[in-house]
Amino acid sequence: MSVLSRTWLGAFKPPAACAEDWPAFAYTFELARAKAAGWPAEFDLVCRWYAPHLDRLYEDAVMRESDLAQLAQIASTFPSRERFLTEITLDPPGATSDESGVPLLDEDYLILSTIHSAKGQEWKSVFVLNCVDGCIPSDLATGTAQEIEEERRLLYVAMTRAKDHLHLMLPQRFFAQQQRSGGDRHMYAACTRFIPAGIRGFFENCAWPPAHGARAAAAAARAPVDIGARLRRMWR
Repeated sequence: MSVLSRTWLGAFKPPAACAEDWPAFAYTFELARAKAAGWPAEFDLVCRWYAPHLDRLYEDAVMRESDLAQLAQIASTFPSRERFLTEITLDPPGATSDESGVPLLDEDYLILSTIHSAKGQEWKSVFVLNCVDGCIPSDLATGTAQEIEEERRLLYVAMTRAKDHLHLMLPQRFFAQQQRSGGDRHMYAACTRFIPAGIRGFFENCAWPPAHGARAAAAAARAPVDIGARLRRMWR
């Protein structure tokens, strides 16, 4: 403990609640900081200090201890602490392990994937975005018949990832990034050529938001319009 007397961490007076465990923490921190134990022994040193606190902090302490053991095994495959921390920061794990059981409410999540990354996988419900010409097929992949056929196969891959429900999303229009000063600037989207009109009857067509009052609007559009009366009202 003589080493700690020369450091701010050893001289720090912790709150009473953690005073008992503070010297061991400070000693572990100093050893890791000085790289005295070497890698990956540094990781094991930290785990030995941390493990006794799992029961106090977590209900699933046993499973978290298994996670630490797995993480220690992963750490041993890296040549240095810096390399391990870099890799774990750039590609962190998405979850920790647990005993199998009924999924919790917050485990209902959405997976975003490219079509290429989705090959070989399946989900109960699949939403394929931007099923319009220019996206599927891409406007950069229509130079040859072979490229178009490859795009058709990609759409087939996307559609066959669905087990129960398949949704093909068709935006009505796209907005240009640079808008005109007098209003918005957009272009209307056309359904992908791979879903021609002849087979669209096999799909259920839905629109959002729902067109409330569409019948009334259509009836009003068919009613005669008195152009002369409208012009007189404009110039009063």
